[in-house]
This record gives sequence, C-alpha cells and structure tokens, in this order.
Amino acid sequence: MVSVRLLVLFLLSVSLLGSQPTQSSQQVSSPAHPAGEQSPLDPSSLSFPWSRLRLPRYIIPLHYHLFLHPNLTSLSFTGSVQIQIDVQNNTNWVVLHSKGLHISKATILDQNLAHLSDQVLPVLHNPSHEQIGIFSPRVLSSGQKYFLYIEFEAELAEGFYGFYKSTYRTSQGETRTLASTHFEPTSARMAFPCFDEPNFKANFSVRIRRSQEYISLSNMPVVKTVEVNGGLLEDQFAESVKMSTYLVAFVICDFKSVTGTTSSGVQVSIYAAPEKWQQTHYALEVAVKMLDFYEDYFNIRYPLPKQDLIAIPDFQSGAMENWGLTTYRETSLLFDPLTSSVSDKLWVTMVIGHELAHQWFGNLVTMEWWNDIWLNEGFARYMEYISVEATYPDLKEEYLLHTCFAAVGLDSLNSSRPISSPAENPTQIKEMFDTVSYDKGACVLHMLRHFLTDEVFQSGIVRYLRKYSYKNAHNQDLWDSLANTCSEEDFISGKHCYDSGQYLFAGEHLDLTAMMNTWTLQKGIPLVTVTRKGPRLLLRQDRFLRTVMPSDPLWSSLQKGFLWQIPLTYKTDVSGTIHRHLMTSPTDSIHIGEEASWVKVNTDMTGFYVVHYEESGWDVMTKLLRENYTALSYKDRTQLIHNAFQLVTAGHLPLNKALDLIGYLKRETHTVPLLKGLGYLEAFYHIIEKRDELDLTQNLGMYILQFFRAVIDQQTWSDSGSVSERRLRSEVLSLACHLDYPPCLERARQRFKDWLQSNGTLNPPTDVAETVFSVGAQDDHGWASLLNTYKTSLSAAQKHKILFALTSSRDSNKLQRLLDLGLEGKVIRSQDLSSLILMVARNSRGCNLAWNFVKKNWDTLVQKFQLGSFCIRNIIIGTTGQFSSQEELNEVNMLFFESIKEQASQLRATQVALDNVQKNVRWVQRNLETLRSWLNEQISYGR
Repeated sequence: MVSVRLLVLFLLSVSLLGSQPTQSSQQVSSPAHPAGEQSPLDPSSLSFPWSRLRLPRYIIPLHYHLFLHPNLTSLSFTGSVQIQIDVQNNTNWVVLHSKGLHISKATILDQNLAHLSDQVLPVLHNPSHEQIGIFSPRVLSSGQKYFLYIEFEAELAEGFYGFYKSTYRTSQGETRTLASTHFEPTSARMAFPCFDEPNFKANFSVRIRRSQEYISLSNMPVVKTVEVNGGLLEDQFAESVKMSTYLVAFVICDFKSVTGTTSSGVQVSIYAAPEKWQQTHYALEVAVKMLDFYEDYFNIRYPLPKQDLIAIPDFQSGAMENWGLTTYRETSLLFDPLTSSVSDKLWVTMVIGHELAHQWFGNLVTMEWWNDIWLNEGFARYMEYISVEATYPDLKEEYLLHTCFAAVGLDSLNSSRPISSPAENPTQIKEMFDTVSYDKGACVLHMLRHFLTDEVFQSGIVRYLRKYSYKNAHNQDLWDSLANTCSEEDFISGKHCYDSGQYLFAGEHLDLTAMMNTWTLQKGIPLVTVTRKGPRLLLRQDRFLRTVMPSDPLWSSLQKGFLWQIPLTYKTDVSGTIHRHLMTSPTDSIHIGEEASWVKVNTDMTGFYVVHYEESGWDVMTKLLRENYTALSYKDRTQLIHNAFQLVTAGHLPLNKALDLIGYLKRETHTVPLLKGLGYLEAFYHIIEKRDELDLTQNLGMYILQFFRAVIDQQTWSDSGSVSERRLRSEVLSLACHLDYPPCLERARQRFKDWLQSNGTLNPPTDVAETVFSVGAQDDHGWASLLNTYKTSLSAAQKHKILFALTSSRDSNKLQRLLDLGLEGKVIRSQDLSSLILMVARNSRGCNLAWNFVKKNWDTLVQKFQLGSFCIRNIIIGTTGQFSSQEELNEVNMLFFESIKEQASQLRATQVALDNVQKNVRWVQRNLETLRSWLNEQISYGR
C-alpha cells in the first residue's frame, strides 16, 4: 500500500509536469527557471565545501526519481534524477557523489516544487573524492524537505563497473550489444548522482527509455510502458522498497526468459541471450526452491513481487545481489547438461544460494559501513552451505570444510587483517571483498552456530533481521540479537531462554560480545597446542603463523597481545560424546581420565583453530589412522591431514611426520580425506616442477602414481556416482595424465580422437572433459581444433574447460598467444583474462611468462579491473604463488613492487603475495632435503 506522504508527493509531481506527454508522471523533467532569471553565479568564487571522503550527515535522501535513456548505438546515455532530501542542519550546500558524469543542469525546489533560486546553480566537482557540491544561494532550512533535480549524461562505461556495455555473438557471427549495471561497492555514482553510501537508504522510482527491439529490467516490475517520440518506448517501474544505492540495477538487452512462481507467489525469471535460453531451466528450479527455503528459514517473506536472475556476458565477479534483479556470470547461472559437469552444477547452485541469501542479509539488513561487509558476505557464504544442504542434499559436498581451509591459509599470514577492518577510499573498500570477509566470516559463523546450537542461532538471526529490516547494522547488533533471544511468549510460557548476553556455559556465564570480538576485531587464527599428561590435557594457545618460525627473533613480538576465547570440542576413544570447553586464557587444562588412549580436538573442524599434538601426539594419531581410521569421522581425518601439513609449513612438525600420517590413505574409502592428502602431494609437485629439480620431480611423480595407482585404475571415464566420487574422478585422472601415466593418456587420447571425428557432437563425459581436452591440446592439430571450438561454443562451462586445456600446452609460444588474445579481449573476453593468467601461471612452462606479462601490462590490467578488485588481487597473488627462491622473492619485491610503489602501498594483496613467496622459500629451505630422502626411502622400499 502506498503511504499518504508518498501519494501527496506523487500528485505534486503530476501537477508540476502539466502537459508533457513524453515524460513520466513520477519525474520532474527539466523544470523551467522563474521569469527574470539573473546571470548565473560564478563558480570560481566558490570553493568545494567538504574535505572528507564520507559524505556529510546533515542531508538525508528519501526518494530518487531516476530517468535514463541509454543509446546502444552511440554507447552513451542521458538521464535526470530528482532526489527528495531531508535537511537536518541549515546549509547552502548539497554534497553528493558523481563520477565521470557530465552535469548539464542542477536546481533545487521546495516542497511545493517551486524553485529556490532564479539562477543556474553552480556545481563544483571534487574528482579525487568522486563528489559534487551544489550551491544554493538561499539557505536550505533544518527540518525541511526539498527536491534536488539534476540532468546528466555520460558514455556507457568500458569495463565492469557502473553503467557499462556488454556484447555477445550469435551463432551466425552477429555481435549484439546490451547495457548492464554493477554498482557494488562504490559505482552507482557512475550511473547517476547519488548519496552513494550504504546507510543512505531511500526508495527508487525508475524509468528507462529504449528502442522497441530491447527489453529493460530493474529491481521492480514494470507497471506501465508508454510510447514516446521517435517510436521509442519508456518503461516505468514500480517504486522500490527502501534500499542502498549499490543495490540499484537496470539492464537493457534483447534476452529471452523462463519464468516460475514460488509457493508464496513470487515470480522468478531467468534471463539469458536467446540462443542460451535452454540453459536457464536448472537455475529456475534452484531459484524457486531457494526462495521458498529462505522464506521458511528466516520466517520473513521475500518483500518484492519478483526476482529476476540474468546471465551477463561480460561480468567481473561471480554474481551480484541487486535486490530483485540479481546479475551473474554465465558460468554462475547457466547449466548445459551436455557440457556442464557436476562441479559446474554445484557452483551454479551455490552461487544462486549465495545471492538469494543476500536478499535478506545485505539487502533487507545492510551493514552500516564497508568495514563490516562480512555481515553481508560471511553470512551469504555460510547460507550457501545451509541452503544447499537443505534443498539439494544429493549435491552435498564438503564445501564448508574447504572454505575454512582457504580461510586458514590467508589468516595464518602476518598480512591478514581482522574480519572487521577500517576501509575509507574505494580501493580499500574493494579490498574488503576477500577471503577474510567471505570464508573466515562463514567459518566463524559456523563455529558460533555450533556453539549456540542450531535453534538458538536461527532464532537469533531472525531477531536480527526483523529488528533491522530496511535499516543498517553493526557487529554489535548481531551479537545483541544472538545473545538476547527471549521473546514475550517465552516469558509468558515460562520457557528457559538466554538473555542479556549471558550464556550459561560449562558452569560459567559467558559474554558473547567479548567472545566474538576476539574473532572479529583481531586478525589471525589461534594454534592450540595439546599435550597429554596422565589424566589431564594441557592446552596452550598462540597465534598461528606460517611466515615466522618460533625460533625467529620476530616471533614473540608478533604473538604479543593475541588472545582468543576458543569454544573447544574434543572426543576420546572411551566416549562417543563430543565434549566442550571454553578456553579464555593463554594456558588451560582439561581432565580426560587415564583410560583414554587418544584424544581428537576440534571435532569435525567446527572451530576455527589449528591443533598441534605435541610430543608423541602426532605418532598416536598416525597409529590410530593406520590401525583403525574409521574411529574418526571423515571430517576429522581430513582436518588432521590439513593441520599436519600446515604445521610443517609453520615449522612445528617435520615433513616426514606429515607424510607418514597420510600413509594410511591407501585404505581410505572416503573421497574428502583422500583428495586432501593427494592435494598436498600435488602442491609439492608443482612447486618443485618449477624449480628445475628433475630427479626430485620424477621421484615424487613416480611415488604419487605408485601410491594412488589403485584409486586411479578404478576410475571410470563416465559421469556416474555421487558428487564427491565424481569430483575425485576429475582430480585423480587430471593428475594421472599430467604425470604422464600411460593408461590415462591412452584413454584420454581415444576420447579426444572420438570427439574430433564427431565434429564436436560427441561430447566427452563432463567430469573428464577437461582432462580429455588437456591431453588433446598437446599437439598442434588438437590445440587449434580446441581454439576453434572455443570461439564458437555457446556453453560457458565448456569454454572454461577448453581454456584450461589450452593453457596446459607445453609450447610457450601457444601460451603467449593465449595471453595476447586475453589482453585483446575479442576471442577471449576481458572478464576471463585474470583466470587465464592464473591458468598459464600454474603451468611450469608458463609461470615466468605469466609473471612477465603482468609486469609488462600492469597499467592496462589496473585500467581493466580497477585497483583493489578481486581480479587484481588474484593476479598478484596467483602469479607469484609458485615462486620459491630468494631470487624470485627479490624480483617480486625489489624490482616490481618497488616500481609500482604508490599503487602497491595501497594494496594489501602485495603484502599477501610477499608473505606467500617468503613462506614458499622457507618451506623449500627446510623441507626439500627431507622430501628427497623420504622419497628415496619409499621408492627403495616400494621396489
């Protein structure tokens, strides 16, 4: 229902427009100045009134009436915006955001839509802060509301931010153009002047003018389409709910859609380029199921009448949660049963789950500022796991475990950051969208949910969402909601509930805020060292670091001041119970009894901490796995493998101890621990492969093939089995062929030959397609055939597999050609350039090629992807990630990062990259000889 206040404004707008048939009744079109207009004020006599990056708080936007007319021929757009503002201090200035827009007119009107001035208002620009200031000769009075009216124009942006152009090719070779938006975090200002900060929430009424061959989409449904001059059409969209500017979206395209309806009546549509329409059906099924699930889980109705999901051909990130119009990369939304693997299917399901979770976490309740973006992204990442587990249990895979392993990887470097960190300028804000916000955020929430119980966690987040709907929230608001889950009904019924943040836990009261602040306001991850002393378990917590050894002089200073409140869990062989203990001090002890022969801490890795079993503790674990590995859950076995190799890197455990631990894997029946152990051996192989250590590389390859031969030989070249079985097949056969295992190469070559002879109509099984293509790409004819298929394929999933295969070539000229094609952006789209660079860097023949390419084309890459973006971060960290010598470390630091010093100093990613290389250098120095002698021993023993 439209409120009375908005209805009055609507009628006022109508009265102002009079008889202008081509304009919407909800937008001021170019108001005329009063008669007798004086000469304009001289802007040169004014100085910009505001010096801070953040906008002043004395003007609050209430409602935007936005009109846009994009021209997809000239690749430009014109527009106007009327913003109703609430003035809270007397002022002559309105300061708001604008970037790259040419402002042709600005005026201010009072509540009766009368002009405050008969002069053209000066507009001052502050490009470094992306702000404009509009001067009113008449004071805007505190407590009054006004209308700010601005006309503007701009080119459609190149790249992936703001209001930008995208293209696709039809199967007939015709190039078609569309225009789309991506505003998060700070790019709405590139499409229209606005108060572009998350806590300036407002309502939006959008109108878009277009040619008849296109459709237009926005956050809300079209309520009316009218014909205007020149046969153009104008779509008028319903007024939006109150939301942040970064969630506004519009797309003008010629796409086709498929539509369904949720059980509560929400219309869900999937849009894609016309020839890819058949690939939209799986996404529709997922989106309808997910919306139904979230409405039930959050116990809050989805507040809009529709939810559109659209596959944009040029898209930098995976997807974007614009309210009611979520935008996706084609690989994140489209599913082709003939060419998409089970991993592709899982990815599409996860990404849709993520973006739809955002409709509540992020859109309905938004973080106050970007320092707490984890409240959006950590929750959405965690809800992927919960939603897929509930809606597609057959797709269930240990995604969360891998997410937490990734978070440990970054958080154990000194260059990590707290989950909640300061961020002011656009580059710093973009860098917040990283592993810490997404992955660590999700893992900390998982730990909290496990600690509080599912029921308390769920009721607490529902309370949080209800209390802060259409508002902004801080960390503290979440802790208060989780710690204060008593409702009026609870008190009336006399039920027990938690209140005032005081949880009764292990006989003591717990302050939830104090506990969670140790996880969100300090960086790093704790290492819990466990020592068995008779009936007691002695515990010590330190900060876990992989870049500094305990013997280093820096060690004690980097440990200073770090203390966590750790919700420990553990199991022993004498009880099936999961025991709990809250560790709040640097040292602690637990009574477990004399009779326990082993204890496993951090059950199923529900806690975000690393465990080190001191003295003979790791020998006990190795013996347990060798003699009775099923005594531990597969999650516990996987976590033991992960912890052991992390501790090797950190200097707490000799490499041979970790290698002995995974000796039991020959008998392992679960794919997750098997893949974890194999993954570490593969990682070592790739590092030494690039070091010109021929004997060691050969010996390690021989050992892997010998050790895992039974697993390799039992794989079928098909698409049968569970998700984890199919993932194992993909990984194992890929590695076996990379290691030149003859039976693997033979099968792959035959499959590739069959594919070539069928002219691409006989697709290899999707789970092994990447391996088949990679083997086929090793000769000139195969490589050329794959590149031709890449150019014409309508399946984004297939294109990704082919690109990976092309980058596996051992011909450096071919690898260089791919990099050049990626930079050109025609055959290989610019959106795929960053992943292409990483694929080439993974190849031992391409590692230095990729790095030299990045150094040579650095300015172009920054221009394409923007400083601080995840693409730039991945390029920096990914291309240096395999370096492991002091010379390479010096090259990265002294020669390259010094040459881009000003940019490098703004990027946390440069420090992460240096930490990574330093970690590799130390690993090689400390472990290479151990690995060499251990392998010699194993191979001799194997003979």
